[in-house]
Amino acid sequence: MKKSGSWSRRSFMKSVGAFGAAAVAFDPKGLARIDEASQSVVGRTAEDVAKDEFYWREIQLAFKLDRELINLNNGFTCPMPRVSLDSVFRYMEMINMLPVHYQGMVAGNSETLRRRMANEFGCDREEMALTRGASEALQIAQNGLDLKAGDEVITTEQDYPRMLTTWDQRMRREGIKVTRLQFPVPATQDFLYNMFEKAITSRTKVFHFTHITNLTAQLFPVKRLSRLARSKGIVTIVDGAHALGHFPFKLSDLECDAYGVSLHKWLLAPLGNGCLYVRKEMIPRFWPLQAAPEQQDNDIRKFESIGTHPWAIRAALGESLAFHQAIGAERKAARLRYLNMRWVNALKVHPRVKVLTDTSEPAQAWGVMAVAIEGLDVRQLATFLRNNYRIICVPLVGGAPPNSVFDYQALRISPNVYTTLEEIDTFIEGMEDAIKSGVPETTDPVPAYPAEVTV
Repeated sequence: MKKSGSWSRRSFMKSVGAFGAAAVAFDPKGLARIDEASQSVVGRTAEDVAKDEFYWREIQLAFKLDRELINLNNGFTCPMPRVSLDSVFRYMEMINMLPVHYQGMVAGNSETLRRRMANEFGCDREEMALTRGASEALQIAQNGLDLKAGDEVITTEQDYPRMLTTWDQRMRREGIKVTRLQFPVPATQDFLYNMFEKAITSRTKVFHFTHITNLTAQLFPVKRLSRLARSKGIVTIVDGAHALGHFPFKLSDLECDAYGVSLHKWLLAPLGNGCLYVRKEMIPRFWPLQAAPEQQDNDIRKFESIGTHPWAIRAALGESLAFHQAIGAERKAARLRYLNMRWVNALKVHPRVKVLTDTSEPAQAWGVMAVAIEGLDVRQLATFLRNNYRIICVPLVGGAPPNSVFDYQALRISPNVYTTLEEIDTFIEGMEDAIKSGVPETTDPVPAYPAEVTV
């Protein structure tokens, strides 16, 4: 297969040696190498830097990875850079020496992290709570809002399963009504807006939707829906698990009431980090997930009342944030789109290839995209790529009854900043092989998400 562009696999491998060995042996000296590399590209557009393999080599070498496998499932949980991994060990060791003394010192980092997170992502620090993931953050908002029997929540069938389960439990327990809307993929921003607007009733109290879905990367018009909701006295809860740290935006610009994030996804934080943004005037309306004193009713910190925290995990968030800042949000988003568009442009010439993500403009798609080959079962396709090309990706099966306008099957493809062009080209090669020769049917295929995976 012909490789596009001036960068060749041979020249890349020659410059760094055997990549796996180099990645293990190379010492990035914290963030200094990343800062130096980023300084060297100052003044160039993000789209130009996205194509600079010498710059991204420095980023790739900041990770300790298994290069025997090609990870195109970063929509699950992303690996953290070694500077963050080392930080976890350092904080754990520190606390372990004398927990009663050092735990409080490490815990004190939370206020610094709150300020830095708020500054980077565009909100007041008194609106930023640090949590253990998006599920916890969103459940704080979902379970913390006073609702009574008959009150309606409008969400979608493509929201995260755990969040749908949370609303279903409130429905069973309290008698609220949960309306799940269906939409085709991809859908336009106007379609999604009109879908919610038409669904509003006199009992509607909450809009719950994703900023970008974890399935086909469908982007939602968050600001427009938030303004619509506020005009009707409706609360907006937004699932931003796949958005923050993925592409640039400011939380305050979204105008939503609550926004939950998994920072161990695109911010590359240690597993067990998340955050919850709550618009300041809305903080008193949400009860914390676990009890907090009355004097904290207006305090964002009430949402962090969970007892003993994994403080070393929390403290190491600082290094992941610094790593993200050293690259730059615009450069990161441009690189993710560049990697995905490489395979999109190579495969779209095949009439059987269907991309289920809107790639028509940069503001619609970045690091997560979905693709299918007509006539091939996605479970078997994922198994073929795993067994023959050592590619890890997830098959999606969802929507509605088969053959409806809402039914879909696809592979979710999500590279990351450490992904090489060689790995993207291997995916292209594997897909072209499947198009040409088909895929064998196995009795133990990769399970489809979300139908066959418990979350």
